[in-house]
Amino acid sequence: MEKDLGNYRKSYEKSALTEDAISDNPMELFQKWFYEVEASETVDETNTMTIATIGLDGYPKSRVVLLKRYTYEGFIFYTNYESEKGRSITANPHVCLSFFWHSMERQVIITGNAEKIPENLSDGYFESRPLGSKLGAIVSDQSTVIASRTVLEEKLKALEEKYEGKEIPRPEYWGGYLVRPVSIEFWQGRPNRLHDRIRYSLQDDLNWKIERLAP
Repeated sequence: MEKDLGNYRKSYEKSALTEDAISDNPMELFQKWFYEVEASETVDETNTMTIATIGLDGYPKSRVVLLKRYTYEGFIFYTNYESEKGRSITANPHVCLSFFWHSMERQVIITGNAEKIPENLSDGYFESRPLGSKLGAIVSDQSTVIASRTVLEEKLKALEEKYEGKEIPRPEYWGGYLVRPVSIEFWQGRPNRLHDRIRYSLQDDLNWKIERLAP
C-alpha cells in the first residue's frame, strides 16, 4: 500500500504572533488563546490535548486526554493512576502536552513535570462527574487486556445495581495530575512556512525567558 501525500499543502494566513503582543507569563497568553479558540466556535472540544510520556518499555507514547483546569501553577487532567500513562508518570514524571487548534492555525507545546494533586481536589472533581463516568472509572482496569467488551458491560451492570441510590466513592487509583511547565511554546501558522514560534523557558529565579525560534 502506498499513497503520496506530497501535494497536501495549505497556506497559513489567519494570524500572527509578535513579541509586542504577549505578556511576561505564558499562562496569560495560553488563557488568551484558549478563550479565542473557544469564542471562534470552530473546535468541538477546545480542551482536547495530547500527552506524551516515556513508557516502561523505553518508547514514547502519545494519547489524547482532556484538560480539566489550568492555573498559574500549570495544567490539570484526570486519569487512572494504574493505567499505562499513570505507571509511566510514576517512573518518569517528565511529560509533554500539546494542543493543536487547526481552525486557528495554532499549536501550544508544553514540557513539564507531572505530580498527583491533593486527594480532596480529586474527590471534588470525581463528585462532579456524571453517574456513568463515575461508574466507568471503577469498571475499567485501564490499559489491561480483557477478554471481550461483554466483560465491561457485565461489570457495569453489577455496579449499577450495587450503587443504586447510593453515593459512589472515588477509587484510590483514580485522580488528577498537575503538570508544572518548564517550557511552553506557542506556534502560529504563517505564510510560506515561516511560522511564528515563541518559547517561554522557566528560569531558576522563577521568571520566564522569552525567545523566538526559527520555524
